[in-house]
Amino acid sequence: MREQWSSRIGFIMASAGAAIGLGAIWKFPYVAGMNGGAAFFLIFIIFTLVIGLAMLISEFIIGRGAKKEAITAYRTLAPNSQWKLIGQLGVLGCFLLLSFYSVVGGWVFIYSMMSVTGQVIKEGADYPALFGSVTSSPLITLIGLAVFLLINVLVISLGIKNGIEKANKYMMPLLFIFFLILVVRSITLDGAMTGISFFLNPDFSKITGEGVLYALGQSFFALAVGFSCMVTYSSYLGKKVSIPASASSVVMMNIFVSLLAGLAIFPAVFAFGMEPTEGPGLLFIILPTVFAQIPLGEVFFSLFLLLFLFATLTSSFSLLEIIVSAFTESGKRSRRKVTWISGFVMFIAGIPAALSMSTLSEFKIYGRTVFDATDYLVSNMLLPLGSFLIAIFIMHRMDKALVAEQFHLSNNISQFWYKSWRFVMTWIVPVTIIVVYVNLLGIFGN
Repeated sequence: MREQWSSRIGFIMASAGAAIGLGAIWKFPYVAGMNGGAAFFLIFIIFTLVIGLAMLISEFIIGRGAKKEAITAYRTLAPNSQWKLIGQLGVLGCFLLLSFYSVVGGWVFIYSMMSVTGQVIKEGADYPALFGSVTSSPLITLIGLAVFLLINVLVISLGIKNGIEKANKYMMPLLFIFFLILVVRSITLDGAMTGISFFLNPDFSKITGEGVLYALGQSFFALAVGFSCMVTYSSYLGKKVSIPASASSVVMMNIFVSLLAGLAIFPAVFAFGMEPTEGPGLLFIILPTVFAQIPLGEVFFSLFLLLFLFATLTSSFSLLEIIVSAFTESGKRSRRKVTWISGFVMFIAGIPAALSMSTLSEFKIYGRTVFDATDYLVSNMLLPLGSFLIAIFIMHRMDKALVAEQFHLSNNISQFWYKSWRFVMTWIVPVTIIVVYVNLLGIFGN
């Protein structure tokens, strides 16, 4: 018998865990910092509430409607067609995403271990130099990558209820609590108001066409939509759970965490005279600076990093799960064996990204390191493409009666909301993605 989530809250926490990780906590602050702060945040919220929510509902409908993992789901709902390519794109995309995501997860693990042993927060510490020394060490980054993937393999091999769901249910609430503590300290620092204004007072003159593309890509990245991860997660979902309500809960939690991340980072950035355009290392440089100002800062920082590590893991679980489930759906292959093989292959694939700041720092792809190029390809090209194809599939190929049934199951939502969702998926999602791509290509000029 196919596994199912044991409860609605278990599914929501697992889905939120898949969404709330590096996307909201690590990537959002530095991408927002490089693209105008508040203006970027506002565009991100609009994209998330309109397009991201609609996409999340769509993936939930496809997954529960088919009761299959991503590739088999499209094959089941559209037999004798090429729509299964959406699922295959999802598996490929998750593979590429996990190849650089696990590198950052390794950084978080290394920082967690260093903090627990008192090697991070010190008087007169040079945090930018510390981050540079960690990421420029081939040995350290590869150890971090290996350990991060090992934890993924151990959890995914246990399955849905005993692995993913149990892990998420307890640790996600703790992450929120420690995030709130960090925000309170950050916004009470001298000079914090400049950072708050940067994050909450929009200046649209700072937004470019590429910035809009980043905001769209971030909304997909942060919600884990576009690669059919949520198709696989919702395939384990029972009939008593409302899809629109669950999706709305995940979206609101994600926006809230992004807000907390901005309020934790940007006031501190300006209070300590740093630049918000620092890039991927922003989180690892600012957080120690803030915690150093708190009594028992090392203890709190260690706890926060451990919880952040967990949030990072819960996101990576969904990426590895879609890969593993694609090869175990038939029941002919052992989940444990496939998980271990997948983990080993992911480690090999992650090596170039792990060495992007050390041995391979001079190797560039269109001016970007392997790490940055993979990130750009996944977040700004493949995720929107996957979302575009999913929108076309669910509106024009999937059985309309099944779509309506899954949307309305276990809720009393009016036809207005159903028609609104269909309008967004039919017109707004594909048109927005096309316009953003066209703008990126410069067809409409600068």
